Amino acid sequence: MIPTKSRLTAAFLAVAFGTTGSMGATAWAHMPYVLPTQFDVGKADHITVQSSFAEDAFVPEVAMRDAPFHVVGPDGQPHEVQPVTHLRDLSVFEANIPSDGTWRVTTGQRAGRKGKMFKRGEEWVMRGEGGEAPAGAEMVDVQSMTLAEAYVTRGAPSETALKPTGKALEIAAKSHPNGIAAGSPASFAVLFDGKPLAGAEITVFRSAGYYDGRKIAAEVKTGKDGGFSVTPPDAGTYLVLVRHRGAAPAGSETPYRSYTYTLVFDAA
Repeated sequence: MIPTKSRLTAAFLAVAFGTTGSMGATAWAHMPYVLPTQFDVGKADHITVQSSFAEDAFVPEVAMRDAPFHVVGPDGQPHEVQPVTHLRDLSVFEANIPSDGTWRVTTGQRAGRKGKMFKRGEEWVMRGEGGEAPAGAEMVDVQSMTLAEAYVTRGAPSETALKPTGKALEIAAKSHPNGIAAGSPASFAVLFDGKPLAGAEITVFRSAGYYDGRKIAAEVKTGKDGGFSVTPPDAGTYLVLVRHRGAAPAGSETPYRSYTYTLVFDAA
């Protein structure tokens, strides 16, 4: 069935800004992701990666164009990827992995569409997302910012590429992402501009959920230290999603930003 114009508009708004009402609403918003073909590459000298915006985890819907894709090596330095091929539903690229250690695969911070939002209590709500704005509500300009990451390891794992950037919204891995096992807890922390983000809503998706109907593996909130723990129920690939809205840095295109971050890992 060909989507109507209204459905397409709704889809692109979801891609641009997501939803941050209840956790259930967050679960069904579009989200960015990067998915390497392997997480433990052995002695391979490259990886192939797909990236997209999706409503169901790992089911591509909208190619991620204009993202500054790159990898961060075990030395902590950024490395370019091979030319990116943009299909209708997804983007694909290869990245060289010339040395042993853990590599960060990242979309880089991608600036997206602009819109309007208003504040309801302590929550920022996009116009058209959560009903009409209350009388007298101040509308502010907002731009979406998306960042999707994963880690791959060649040979023995290392820690340098796991170091947070200290910029915008990100998840710091306390447990090494390439050593997570089904049935065992893995620890993370949500940071915003390098500081712990308390009370952030986390949704964890299972790739197998597309087939067995159990799409969400966990829904938790971060503690005062920004920390949270996830126990993968079974082997497979998982996507961790967090969103945050707030004031933009000085000199930004809009005074406010809507941030989305995802981290993909594989549980053995």
